[in-house]
Amino acid sequence: MADALPLRTQHFINNEFVDSVDGKTFDTINPATEEVLATMQMASAADIDKAVVAARAAFSDKWETSTGVSRRDLLFKLADLIDKHADRLAEVESLDNGKPLAVAKGADVALTVQHFKYFAGWADKGMCGKTIPTSIMAADHFAMTVHEPVGVVGCIIPWNFPLLMMAWKLAPLLACGCTAVLKTSEKTPCTALMVCQLIKEAGFPPGVVNVLSGYGPSAGEALGRHMDVDKICFTGSSAVGLKIIEMAAQSNMKRVTLELGGKSPMIICDDADIDQAVAAADFGLFFNAGQCCCASTRILIQDTVYDEVVAKCVEAAQKKKLCSPKDADCSQGPQVDKIQFDKILGYIESGKKEGATVECGGGRHGDKGYFIQPTVFGNVEDSMKIAQEEIFGPVMQCLKFKTIDEAVRRANDTKYGLAAGVCSRDIGKAIGIAKRLKAGSVWINCWDQFDDATPFGGYKTSGWGREKSEYALENFTEIKCIQFPINDHKEKKARVA
Repeated sequence: MADALPLRTQHFINNEFVDSVDGKTFDTINPATEEVLATMQMASAADIDKAVVAARAAFSDKWETSTGVSRRDLLFKLADLIDKHADRLAEVESLDNGKPLAVAKGADVALTVQHFKYFAGWADKGMCGKTIPTSIMAADHFAMTVHEPVGVVGCIIPWNFPLLMMAWKLAPLLACGCTAVLKTSEKTPCTALMVCQLIKEAGFPPGVVNVLSGYGPSAGEALGRHMDVDKICFTGSSAVGLKIIEMAAQSNMKRVTLELGGKSPMIICDDADIDQAVAAADFGLFFNAGQCCCASTRILIQDTVYDEVVAKCVEAAQKKKLCSPKDADCSQGPQVDKIQFDKILGYIESGKKEGATVECGGGRHGDKGYFIQPTVFGNVEDSMKIAQEEIFGPVMQCLKFKTIDEAVRRANDTKYGLAAGVCSRDIGKAIGIAKRLKAGSVWINCWDQFDDATPFGGYKTSGWGREKSEYALENFTEIKCIQFPINDHKEKKARVA
């Protein structure tokens, strides 16, 4: 049966499911019920080392010299297998993460399938070099570049989109001919290990993909400091991103790609289509219970339409249905765990104490599960904690501005630069504002529009490098220049004489 894919609790190393070296385990919790979903093996440095040895052997023995066509076919097969088991994967993703089941299947699993297919298409096209015209000292030389896989890649993924973040890392690196050691988040380890069964079934050689469950201070740091890992890809907080950089520098100076935090602004101008702008702001903030690095958390609204926009944002927030993620009409699930739940409630209390107005929400929903009411704050000032720090929850901040120059200045006045947005009917004006915003993604009259062909990444402390699109291939390739004389030695000597 397509849906008979079992939940796995062991590490996946060298195409086998194995226990931790030291036998330690941890529980992963269903955030909707606060009950244990599964008891997982906990990775240590010894387990990471085993996985890296397997990945290095696979890279050196066969994967480094595999053809783009063979990698393409394996990636397409994996995508089809994930699609075949979409219902089961969505079920476990919803149970482990708390997101609505319909979202887990219609967005997370579906986008995961498409991401593997997209990079399957690049596997036999993306490693092309160039021929380079030479001059002056090397005028009679031929020069060319070749692209080669960077090697063994350590991947550390977050808990908010476990399946999709796995795909964002694995699909391009596998297309380029790299091997992987991937550490899941201890909050949501289940679905990545389920996909490992499909990786083996698809026919990937042993050691090409290795997946372990564990915590950052033990497994994550061991991966970041490992001397035989050539590259680290990390998605998570900016604070941990800085630690990843330190680990890379203090070990073997491995290359690093980082997709980090955000405090993304949306500028709503007085000439915007208000309903369209509110829909974009609402989706941008409340999707996935606000647990998105690029969430539209700072809504800067021109003063002449401020009251109307806030009223409609409140109306939209109050329509959300918080219930079991299994229910078809669930529009907001619980936060991922008690740590996040308490952290978000702490930010809400901070906003109240600093004088922001609670337009709606502002507390816990129900008495079971980590549900938080969709919350809208009005009269927010830039200096407030809720306007400065990443909340990562269903908490919207509405700020008032007078002029466009003021709005752009305030939007950019942050250490982050992951995403931004502008809403205006004047497309020339909107593009002009977009060019001035310091962010890796700028959406006009919409939010969270992701396509595999478009790059994603941040300015400033929101990260290094880009994921998705052709740009992602750059993360996993080394560029080598090869040069040689066009004329043989005898002809050259005769010409000189």
